Amino acid sequence: MSHSICRTLYSPVKTTCFSRSKFTKLFSKNIRLMSTKIQYNYILVSRPEPAVALVTLNRPKALNALSSPLFVELNQAFHKADADPSVSAIVLTGSDKAFAAGADIKEMKDIEFADAYKNRFLENWAEMTRIRKPIIAAVSGYALGGGCELALMCDIILASPTAKFGQPEINLGTIPGGGGSQRLARIIGKSRTMEMVLTGRMISAQEASQWGIVSRVVKEGEGEVVKEAIAVGKEIASKSQIAIQAAKEVCNAAYELTLAEGLRFERRIFHGLFATKDQKEGMGAFAERRKPNFTNE
Repeated sequence: MSHSICRTLYSPVKTTCFSRSKFTKLFSKNIRLMSTKIQYNYILVSRPEPAVALVTLNRPKALNALSSPLFVELNQAFHKADADPSVSAIVLTGSDKAFAAGADIKEMKDIEFADAYKNRFLENWAEMTRIRKPIIAAVSGYALGGGCELALMCDIILASPTAKFGQPEINLGTIPGGGGSQRLARIIGKSRTMEMVLTGRMISAQEASQWGIVSRVVKEGEGEVVKEAIAVGKEIASKSQIAIQAAKEVCNAAYELTLAEGLRFERRIFHGLFATKDQKEGMGAFAERRKPNFTNE
């Protein structure tokens, strides 16, 4: 099936994807490419800071509609960054107009149940939740349907004042399939999740912040949310990678475990960090009133 024409979950208008050359030129002038070995068609990968990888969805004419080939590339880029010892944090973003306005409806509209079930359709979307390094979503514009679900799978969400979140699948005669109903319910509760999923209503960045969907709303301005996300990634990168990954693991465990189990798990991970050189360096530096020099060991 051709991917040159795609229909987003939000917009009823068919849009044509175009070459990424112009988009690449815009970002490649001041940002060093993370790798020249892998050629991506639907994303851009760069290194704005030595220890921060930036992954940009690159289907601007389709409002970054999420297709299967895009997710293959996205997972590949995440795994590459996760395996790179020089990377400590990953930033994921789209364009100012749309983080991702939904799944590629052109791709999925004719899928039959048997195909979806046998091929585990959308199951690979959750692969990014197994990445050990923190992923920061920098959201501008529309984050709808699959786009909202993509943001929810990240560890930290920063939003521009223009960001809009929603699960409008109900308007297409279906429901969220990438985790939207489940993750939202755990964040904002049953009633608000029901309203979003049953009506398809979009919420503003301010509402998303009040409800706890996003960490915070950054100041206005083109590219500001990406700059702030990179700054957060840089701050994370100044810490011990082992401690950061352990912290991410215990925070995520809180969604799966009872309080008693979670507290026990946290203590065990906490105890385990006393076997690391970074724990000795960090506490030693604090006692000696100097900055720590972490070696990620």
